[in-house]
Amino acid sequence: MYRIKLNEFEGPLDLLLFFIRRDELNIYDIPISKITREFMEYLHLLEQLDLEVAGDFILMAASLMQIKVRMLLPKETDEKGEEIDPRADLVKALLEYKRYKEMSEEMSFMETNMRKYNYRSNLMKIQTSR
Repeated sequence: MYRIKLNEFEGPLDLLLFFIRRDELNIYDIPISKITREFMEYLHLLEQLDLEVAGDFILMAASLMQIKVRMLLPKETDEKGEEIDPRADLVKALLEYKRYKEMSEEMSFMETNMRKYNYRSNLMKIQTSR
C-alpha cells in the first residue's frame, strides 16, 4: 500500500493526509463521511487514468466505508468495558505515515544541503592544489 507513487499522491494514506491538512481537521476526529466522499471523487478520477493503480485506493475507500458503518452501529467495547473507536487503526496508520513522510522530507533536505557542502569543499581542494 505504501509503494504507489503518483504525480500528486504516493498512496491512499498520502491522499487522506492531504485532505486532513487541507481542511485543517483533527487527525483524531476525522469526519469519515466527508473524507470518504472526497476520497471516492478522487478514486473516480484515478480509475480513468490507471485502473491497476486504483486498487489500493479502492481498498482504502472500502476501509473508510467500513469505519463509517461501524460508527453507525452500537458502540463496541473491549474487555475493560472501554469504547472502541473504529477510527483508531486508521489514525494510527496516518500518524505513522505522517512521521515517515516528514522524516523523508527532512532527510531529503539534509541530503541537498550535504551535496552543497561537499561540492564546495571539493572545489576548494581543486583551487588550493593548483
